[in-house]
Amino acid sequence: MTSMTSPAEAGRGSRRAAPVGHAAMRSANLSLLLRHLHEHGGRSRATLAQETGLSKAAVTSLVGDLAVRGLVQEGEVERRGTVGRPGTEVRIAPHHVGGIGLELNVDYLAVCLRDLAGQVRFTSSVPMPYILDAEAADGRAYPIAPILDLAAQQLQEALEVAAGEGLWVAGATIAPPGPIDYDGAGVRFASNLGWADVPLGEELGRRLGEGHPVLALENDAKLSALAEAPRLAQRGITDLVYLTGDMGVGAGIIAGGRLIRGWSGFSGEVGHIGLDPAGERCRCGRRGCWETMVGFDTVLAVLDEEDPARSGRLPMLERLARIRGLLEEGDAALQERFVRLAEDLVRGAGVLVDVLNPQAIVLGGYFGHFADLLVGPVQAALDERLLAADGRVEVSASSLGLEAAAAGGAAVALDRVLEDPLRAPVRGG
Repeated sequence: MTSMTSPAEAGRGSRRAAPVGHAAMRSANLSLLLRHLHEHGGRSRATLAQETGLSKAAVTSLVGDLAVRGLVQEGEVERRGTVGRPGTEVRIAPHHVGGIGLELNVDYLAVCLRDLAGQVRFTSSVPMPYILDAEAADGRAYPIAPILDLAAQQLQEALEVAAGEGLWVAGATIAPPGPIDYDGAGVRFASNLGWADVPLGEELGRRLGEGHPVLALENDAKLSALAEAPRLAQRGITDLVYLTGDMGVGAGIIAGGRLIRGWSGFSGEVGHIGLDPAGERCRCGRRGCWETMVGFDTVLAVLDEEDPARSGRLPMLERLARIRGLLEEGDAALQERFVRLAEDLVRGAGVLVDVLNPQAIVLGGYFGHFADLLVGPVQAALDERLLAADGRVEVSASSLGLEAAAAGGAAVALDRVLEDPLRAPVRGG
């Protein structure tokens, strides 16, 4: 029997490597094959054997197991060169497995349902409920119960769509704006919502009732980075910082193709980098945090108090469209605000470049929506402060818009099946 050496045993010449059981080996090979198809697209069985190192017989058997669970299907005839008989392409099947992502943003709640092939089956976005509170930092407070009621409603709607399309849901990933308690499935601290130690997973699970899918939590910026990473990886970019802009600022950091969480999960809280000790007080209690300079509320503050864009009841896309319209009409105060916004973005981004040395910075959230006003000036300013020509960082806008975190959440939920394809039920079973 073929054996594998565990990491703990590696390098111990005096010990014999313990064999891995047949079931564990088969599960690992199923995952290897499914991930390969997911990352590289359809392949014939012969090509899969060549690229994965598995035997042709093993590939044929594994493809059969994956097909029974509705994870792969046969497609077009693969034609690569002129030698030999063309093989039928095996590719990811989109009809059996789905994953859900749900983002809790200061301004909106967004949900996304995707199938295993990456196709979006359902999206929805609704304004975040809040109450007026004169004592709150921005005059608004975010009561936990109504927000979780609405979040559960959105999840239930996505589950109903999945059921109607015959998709088994592998899981749902919830994306709040703040550090996560991974062990307790809770929000440790979300300053822009005024939340601390909220058992989000438990509360949503109770609202969804028995039989709900596996719920997991991850920070919104981290999920956005994971959602954008595959696009950049195709160009060889494996070190990046995703900056998401709303009322706060967060970062998802990918280094060497891997998400960086930090030892306590607080990596990416870049909105609270102190840039001006004498500056405005932040919602976190400190002064001069980066997000007090570049948060979305600094843009809204330029508008007239009666302008509808200042109302959180207006959907985020409509608020952004309103601001775009004012810019195109020549609103001088807004135009000046965006000039200063680019300068203030560079103040913090420059710190991140010096510390993390990324290949790329991706502007998401409202930053990405106004990429035409921000990417060029930020790129030029970062280029001017280069220490070496080969250290240049590429600045671009998110390709996923405001749905990046929800899309990333759906992808993370689907990763449970890529990790262990046996989790997916047999079709018709």
